[in-house]
Amino acid sequence: MVEAGMETRQSIDPCTPSTTVGHPPTPECSAPPCTGAACDLVTVPTRQGLEAVDILRRGAGDAVGPVLHDDDCDTLGFVVPAGTAAGWDVPGSTCTQTNGRGLSLDPEPPVEGSDWLLPPGEADLATDPAVLRAALGEAARLIEAADNCR
Repeated sequence: MVEAGMETRQSIDPCTPSTTVGHPPTPECSAPPCTGAACDLVTVPTRQGLEAVDILRRGAGDAVGPVLHDDDCDTLGFVVPAGTAAGWDVPGSTCTQTNGRGLSLDPEPPVEGSDWLLPPGEADLATDPAVLRAALGEAARLIEAADNCR
């Protein structure tokens, strides 16, 4: 789901920072919603992404913004506010800084080979990165627990 010319930041650190997991977003720590096409895109494996979507949708209010999935069903992409990529550090995920290039919030998917799981208009403008970080951490723990029960 990444197009040429976009900057990405991928975290491979095996530990999720304890300063963000389980903490609700605060005005001083949360990025503002994206405007127009100035958004970043957090890409995660499909299984973790679907768990995170469920967690976010069960939370208070409409906590999840538009979500893309690729046609191969390998990844989900969460639309997050511009600037998120600069500080993104969640293991197993990539945050693409679009600077308004290649990502539009039109009804048509912005990247060839992708479709909207949650299209714009049915979701908030962007997912709060702090809330997404916590949901991805919880999703990873749920998946690990399920895999260890076999």
